[in-house]
Amino acid sequence: MNLEQNIMAEMKEAMKAKNEAALRSLRAIKAAILLAKTSEGANGELKEEDELKLLQKLVKQRKDSLEIYTQQNREDLAVKEKEEIAIIEKFLPQQMSAEELKAALTVIIKESGAVSPADMGKVMGLATKKLAGKADGKTISTLVKELLSA
Repeated sequence: MNLEQNIMAEMKEAMKAKNEAALRSLRAIKAAILLAKTSEGANGELKEEDELKLLQKLVKQRKDSLEIYTQQNREDLAVKEKEEIAIIEKFLPQQMSAEELKAALTVIIKESGAVSPADMGKVMGLATKKLAGKADGKTISTLVKELLSA
């Protein structure tokens, strides 16, 4: 069952349960899927890696909004963003722990032959492909900088 079918099934359950937070989040995912499928150059189907990128983008948007709402003491809006993040993350693969991520990045750095922060682009290219959906790009970038400058 692909992502779109999963979302539709979850939407039915959320409607039956009258779960407003889940419904709001699932509708956002469905809208993003429809936009991606009908965008210029799309063939009407999404590959699994495109679905992962889409979900990661939605989570990142909500985390950015959450940060802003928290800074501005808008707890009412921050709660909504937290709810949506939790629901969207259910459709993403299990995220790697900090230790697992550091170990994986160390291996990737050795494979690429990177030795200094100047080689960060080379490492990031490999890391984002290998760790797609398993870790946030911002976290990967921070750890790569840390490992290359050590």
